[in-house]
Amino acid sequence: MSAPAPVCRGCAGARLNLVLDLGVMPLADALVAGDGAGDVANEARHPLRMAYCADCHLVQLLESPPPEALFGRDFPYYSSYSTQWSAHAADFAGATTGELGLGADSLVVEIGSNDGYLLRHFAAAGARVLGIDPAEGPARAARAVGVPTEIAYFDAALAGQLVADHGRADLVVANNVLAHVPDPNQLLAGAARLLKPGGLLSVEAPYLRDLIEQVEFDTIYHEHHCYFSVSALAGLFARHGFGIRSLTRLPWHGGSLRVVAAAAAEPAPALAEWLAAERAAGLDRADYYAGFGARVQALIADIRARVRALHAGGARIAAYGAAAKGAILLNATGIDAGLCEFVVDRNPHKHGKRMPGVGIPILPPEALLERRPDVVLLLAWNWAGEILAQQRDYLAAGGRFLIPLPEPRLVGADD
Repeated sequence: MSAPAPVCRGCAGARLNLVLDLGVMPLADALVAGDGAGDVANEARHPLRMAYCADCHLVQLLESPPPEALFGRDFPYYSSYSTQWSAHAADFAGATTGELGLGADSLVVEIGSNDGYLLRHFAAAGARVLGIDPAEGPARAARAVGVPTEIAYFDAALAGQLVADHGRADLVVANNVLAHVPDPNQLLAGAARLLKPGGLLSVEAPYLRDLIEQVEFDTIYHEHHCYFSVSALAGLFARHGFGIRSLTRLPWHGGSLRVVAAAAAEPAPALAEWLAAERAAGLDRADYYAGFGARVQALIADIRARVRALHAGGARIAAYGAAAKGAILLNATGIDAGLCEFVVDRNPHKHGKRMPGVGIPILPPEALLERRPDVVLLLAWNWAGEILAQQRDYLAAGGRFLIPLPEPRLVGADD
């Protein structure tokens, strides 16, 4: 049973305005084992509704399943399987190690450290590292590559224990995890407790403005409790004594932000510029979000119609990317095993399972050349450049990709 959030997750205000209702959805990362048909029919489903807080500007889900249902033993996401994301992590670790002068006496902690994709680079540079992640599978993978990892949910109480056991941190990183905690105040309070004086907190999160303006509805799922504008982040960080020192726009996940902050620091002048730009665009007003639901439904209908038309014309269809966003897109559009033969993914932990809600089997990427579908629906559209480069042989053989966002388009070898 999903628990309602009657007040804002950020400020406890009550002025929550509904932005989007995607209905009742399966958990996007709860891949289905077995033959699929009966298992899919018995899956747990939960409401998926997003709202805007008129008091602190935080966009958030109105209901959340329990954390253990979202990030349990079989959590299938392993960061290291993306070549571009791994390169981004290595670049960040290298640059940050140099800028902060990190060494053997330094401690770098990552909240939501997954399979050690980032901390392994800090460790290789000579810093002490510690990962925190509640998902057992990725945490074990991190330990296997030499990244000490606590299997736990991070909060202020755990931060106190970590300080007692390991000392305070020079750098706390929270990449794509602030959205994953039901109460972002707990994470920020814990980070403030964990950092040494002068230490830095670096957070990366998908940027709400990109989500709204590019109609990225498939990034809305139960694991993402919150969706951040700079207006919302500024209030959250200030509530816990953090001053924002820098903001950087990043291309990842359909558009992201990196926010670097320090306790009791003066906010960077750039913060005022970001806030002014968001006010000019309307992100701090409910009417900015008013038409989003209708735009989402129009895009869903367009994707559905294109796939059905291709299938009706005799095209054999597969998909690429068994990630959470793919599960939401398939379920929202009603693209099931009757329309899509299989989904491929590089992550072997997903092979032999099926997509939640729709029962489509998940295979290795080699299946594209072996089975030669006519069209591949690119569910992982945010990694289009990487995936199209990997699939040159499939494209050269006449295959095509249907990229669904921000506008559906077919891509072949000559495009």
